[in-house]
Amino acid sequence: MGHDHAHATPSARQRPRLAFVLGLTVLVLLVEVVVALLAGSLALLADAGHMLSDSFGLVMALVAVTVAQRPGSPRRTFGNHRTEILAAGANGVILLGLCVGIVVSAVRRLGEAPHVDSPLMLAAGVLGFCANVVGLVVLRAGAKESLNVKGAYLEVLGDAFGSVAVIVAGVVIATTGWYAADPVASLVIAALILPRALGLLREVVDVLLESTPRGLDLEELRSHMAEVPGVVDVHDLHVWTITSGMPVMSAHVVVDDEVLGTDAGHGVLDRLRCCLSDHFDVEHSTFQLEPASHAETEQHTHR
Repeated sequence: MGHDHAHATPSARQRPRLAFVLGLTVLVLLVEVVVALLAGSLALLADAGHMLSDSFGLVMALVAVTVAQRPGSPRRTFGNHRTEILAAGANGVILLGLCVGIVVSAVRRLGEAPHVDSPLMLAAGVLGFCANVVGLVVLRAGAKESLNVKGAYLEVLGDAFGSVAVIVAGVVIATTGWYAADPVASLVIAALILPRALGLLREVVDVLLESTPRGLDLEELRSHMAEVPGVVDVHDLHVWTITSGMPVMSAHVVVDDEVLGTDAGHGVLDRLRCCLSDHFDVEHSTFQLEPASHAETEQHTHR
């Protein structure tokens, strides 16, 4: 039983919020770059660089959401939903590159830390933190539904921690005159970025390799399907994800011979569809019904 794949994804519903956070991020980015150059702060420049990657990531997320809503075609029967996953992967790669750049610059500065204007640094750090908090509140709900939005949310979260590091470094410099606090804060920002980038890339790889969605027990799903009246066996069972919030399943379902000879087959299909939708939140499912007498001739390459 097939279903129409043209529906609004979680990312699409979050498009206005993504656009708002993008505008806010670009505004704070411009302020931080100017202040970083005036104050001579690498930590603030690193935070601005992270915001630049956020801006690129948010732009890609918005473009991906728009492209993903185009209807499917004979060549792309599931539409363009995977563009959201590709955008999330690009975000992860950008974050990794940014992390490397920050570390290299910070290590160079540790030997001889230049003078930093701590009051300017503090003011920009506080401004950046306030903007990050607003962005996190706006994107929080969407991050639970969409991997694409989650990528944007994690970048803003990294910015928030980065702003905290900038504020702490500014306070240390203002009270002790220890200018090395600036590159140290930059290294802290890089350390905060790295695990989130790797985690996002791991989830993207799972989707692209069509792994079974996390939290879904394939054997439990098979057992539920096998309990449907008329079903004898289930094989060639596959569950994967097209994009966030869009799991898809296909299976060969062996049924009693008499089921296919009557209208009972319609009832079996309906019960199977309800089983997946109600218990496993899988709306898109395809079933190939096979009579039990035909099962022995099947060459099963998958369970």
